[in-house]
Amino acid sequence: MALYARLIGAISLISMSTAHDTQQIELANNSGKTPVVFVHGLWLLPSSWDRWAEVFAEAGYAPVTLGWPDDPDTVAEAKSHPEVFANKTVGQIADHLEGLIGGLERKPAVVGHSFGGLLTQILAGRGVSAASVAISPAPFRGVLPLPLSALRAAAPVLSNPANAHRAIPLTYDQFRFSFGNAVPEEEARELFETYSVAGPGAPLFQAATANLNPWTEAKVNSRNPERGPLLVIAADRDHTVPPAIAKASYKKQQRNEGVTEYVEIPGRGHALTIDHGWREVADTALTFIGRFIS
Repeated sequence: MALYARLIGAISLISMSTAHDTQQIELANNSGKTPVVFVHGLWLLPSSWDRWAEVFAEAGYAPVTLGWPDDPDTVAEAKSHPEVFANKTVGQIADHLEGLIGGLERKPAVVGHSFGGLLTQILAGRGVSAASVAISPAPFRGVLPLPLSALRAAAPVLSNPANAHRAIPLTYDQFRFSFGNAVPEEEARELFETYSVAGPGAPLFQAATANLNPWTEAKVNSRNPERGPLLVIAADRDHTVPPAIAKASYKKQQRNEGVTEYVEIPGRGHALTIDHGWREVADTALTFIGRFIS
């Protein structure tokens, strides 16, 4: 009976997630403004972009905070039903997002963080974005650096091959190392309670093996002339995606004929989109997008 109740609850959350995305797309289309799509990464939800959405709306854009397949609306719901995150792969998520973006009447800018930064680059490589900002992006095939801190940050998932088919939450100590290392203890705990949810293990395994698997889904068409302008933003104290990884992604993207730029923000960790300094990062992304999209 308890299992049945959890199943019904999970199905209800899936329906709510779909309705949330559809409503935002309709609002963006009705606004007549250029959409800016925000893509979250592992262990976060679309709600992590809420403050960014307000800033971009004030600047005259139509913000759209899309979820991964089956994302719950709230952190509380996500913690009640962590099983909905399991078995989501990079390819499935990218296809899901591309399908949603296809419902927009105007070509959007896309902004993504962490695995959302990788997904942003995948979508740009498919030619669906007018301009893109990849913040501390997870690596793709051809990105070779693998710093020790990145391995440690991924260890809660990669330490057990069975986690590829599971939804894995972070403990506070794991979150503190991978996200909150550059903020005070009190803020790190607040961020953990406010934003952290379980995440699918599969994308981390896909990124970790991308250079060994020629058929990997963690790959980017960086040469597509329809990619559009791209900005890669790194944080110099990021344990999860250290600057060496972000710079390597940038160098691969430089092969494109379009504008490709790199910015490194000092004193920041992987939580740079949600911590006390989020506005600096948001303004950096907004300024870049504003150069190419009115």
